[in-house]
Amino acid sequence: MKKAITFLTILLVSTVAFFSNFETKTVHADDDQTPVVTLGTSLTDSQKQGTIKTLTAPLNGSNYQTITVTGEDLVKYLNPSGDNFTTSSGVWSSAMIQKTSSGSGINVKILDYNGKNNITAITANQYKNAALTAGITDANIYVTSAIPIDGSGALAGVYAAYAKNGNALNQSQVNAAQDEMNTLSGITKENKNKDGYTDAQLNNAVAGAKNDMAKIGNNISDSQIRDIVNNQIKINHLGDTINNNQKNQIVNILIEIRDSGALKNGHFKEQAAALSQRIQNSAKGIFDKLNTPENQNALQQLWNSIVNFFSHLFGGVIVIK
Repeated sequence: MKKAITFLTILLVSTVAFFSNFETKTVHADDDQTPVVTLGTSLTDSQKQGTIKTLTAPLNGSNYQTITVTGEDLVKYLNPSGDNFTTSSGVWSSAMIQKTSSGSGINVKILDYNGKNNITAITANQYKNAALTAGITDANIYVTSAIPIDGSGALAGVYAAYAKNGNALNQSQVNAAQDEMNTLSGITKENKNKDGYTDAQLNNAVAGAKNDMAKIGNNISDSQIRDIVNNQIKINHLGDTINNNQKNQIVNILIEIRDSGALKNGHFKEQAAALSQRIQNSAKGIFDKLNTPENQNALQQLWNSIVNFFSHLFGGVIVIK
């Protein structure tokens, strides 16, 4: 965690530097919507070129800005939240952030470097959920690494980086995001290769739980959060794989997210709903298989039958307002 510096750490440090008129020799961009590419200072010249080529491929020749992230940046932004970096800490993983339209949500894609995924522990969906907790909105995020790293501990520097830009971000949310990513990564590792389990199901359940929590608001009780988790586990067909200990871990991390103040963000519910949709779209085969008539609850099946009956009876479509 301390030495494997992942994309969000580097990403947000770079974003802040960019918005603070950071000078670059690659591109001099005036538009604050210009994508930012970060390069770990430990990369060799060859690795830098390979990283740039990998990360900018989605841009199709559009402008971008390049910055370098060093151990000094990690010390400044991450150590206040509990990490123990030094100015000589290595930085290899690199990222690109691209702002998207309002309401589009968070999208993360881990890109292979020379045909290999070098992010060894954290999945794209885990990053998405953690980014939501951290307060990132409406962005495409691409990450790659020239060498294998576990990808843990990314969000410790996110809020510190935003704070540098004068946004006064909440350290409690930083801690919640870090704990969340570690929790979800651990549960996926424990259930690896088990029938009836995928990381997409787990992260969709957590994103759905966040959306349900946001509908109630910041005063949601612990028992309500537990009920929401139980419901999301059923909806995502994880009841046979998620054990009680893992369920409690999920409940506890969601309580921590509530206590961090994340639910007070007016965009949280919108971003959570968009995230859930993105997760389902990215794993469409899995969710198409789950969302069969056989897997719907009895009440929903009955309701669908009633609507279909009257629709055919009156030869039209019934609109329920």
